[in-house]
Amino acid sequence: MILSRESRQGLTLISPPFLYAILMLAAPMVMVVTFSFWTQNYLDLDRTPTFANYREAWTGEIFRVLMLRSLMISFFVTTVTVLLAFPIAYFLSFHVKRQKALWLFLITIPFWTSYLLRIFLWKVILGYNGVLNSALMGLGLIDEPLDFILYNVPAVIITLAHAWAPFAILPIFVALERIDRSLLEAAEDLGDGPVRRFLRVTLPLAMPGVLASTLIVFIPTVGDFVTPRLVGGPDGVMIANLIQVYFSKANNAPLATALAVSSMLIVASISLVIFLIGRKIGGRTQ
Repeated sequence: MILSRESRQGLTLISPPFLYAILMLAAPMVMVVTFSFWTQNYLDLDRTPTFANYREAWTGEIFRVLMLRSLMISFFVTTVTVLLAFPIAYFLSFHVKRQKALWLFLITIPFWTSYLLRIFLWKVILGYNGVLNSALMGLGLIDEPLDFILYNVPAVIITLAHAWAPFAILPIFVALERIDRSLLEAAEDLGDGPVRRFLRVTLPLAMPGVLASTLIVFIPTVGDFVTPRLVGGPDGVMIANLIQVYFSKANNAPLATALAVSSMLIVASISLVIFLIGRKIGGRTQ
């Protein structure tokens, strides 16, 4: 089969990113999946294929508890982040007439600092002698520092919601910017008030951005292990922390990879359901 000149040029253009995807994405994934079917006893690695790691991962009580906790934390983080991001994106799109680029620039400023630094700053804010306790005591609202606002699930949710807020704002802002303003004017001419116009026109047309923000926040927060370790405490441990323990201290990498693959499949299934629901809702509103 002889390819045309245009086809050869197209293959030349897509070959580098295709090879990059194979080497940097597909190959490591195949290695991880393959590794999950092996077994390890300290330094001895048995390459005989087995489902023992998956049986242990799916039947172990600790796996179920941490997986459900991780999903719960990610669900709350996603809900809080998207609900807070939508008004900000709406304000930027509909009420800021000039210098929108400057506002977007200010939103991205947190990315200039290290992720670890932002987590440590939240430890300073929520700590026993932190900013929040000092402010509450200074206002006379409490007599002694509160010891339950750090090293728990709410601390993890607050920290993750702050860290992923810009990722939620930008897709919603893009979706709102694409809305044809004449549709809102038509709805107003037909007698719709601000609330009805928002619910019937703005929100349905912004759903692709909301769906994108939901997936962007939900997927990575399930696998976060730095934030739970630094601000979560024993009650805020997530599934990624268990995977890290099996990789390092327990020296059982095959079981850790089985947990990682299982978590990936669960998150992928939930994300697919969210995508299909969002697509169905979007289809009804068109």
